[in-house]
Amino acid sequence: MTQTSILPMSAQHLDQVWMIERNAHSHPWSETMIRELNSRGACHRVLLIEDEVIGYFYAQNIVGEVTLLNIAVKPNHQSKGFGKELMDAFLVMCEHDKAESAWLEVRESNVSAFGLYESIGFNEVDRRINYYPTASGKEDAIIMSYIFF
Repeated sequence: MTQTSILPMSAQHLDQVWMIERNAHSHPWSETMIRELNSRGACHRVLLIEDEVIGYFYAQNIVGEVTLLNIAVKPNHQSKGFGKELMDAFLVMCEHDKAESAWLEVRESNVSAFGLYESIGFNEVDRRINYYPTASGKEDAIIMSYIFF
C-alpha cells in the first residue's frame, strides 16, 4: 500500500491543488478561491504521496458546524480509495474539533461521491433544485449531513 500523509494545506501546495481543481471538476472554483487559505473557519487539508498532492479538501468550521466546501482527487488517482481516505480524515478532524455536525452538498449526477458519503454515515436531508450548472443546463445539489454524538 502506498504511504500517504494528510497535512494542513499551505501555500506550497497551491499550484498542485489548482491543477487538480481544473482537471477534476467540470465547473472548477476560481483560482482566487483556491488560493484563499485564511478565510473564516478555514480547515483545509491535502493528501500527499511524498511531496505530490494527490487530493485535497476545503472545509469551514463555524461554531461546531463544519461544512465540506470542496474535495477532489487527481484524476489519474481516482477510484483508488483516496477519496475515502480524505473523507475519513475530514471526519477525524471534525471529531477532534468537537464538531456537532458536518455538512456537504453533492451534484445529483455524482453517484460515486454520493455513495461514498452515504457509506460513511452522511444522510440526505434536502435538495437545492437546479443549483449546479451543467454542460446542458442545471442539476440539483443534494445536501447531506453527519451528526456527531
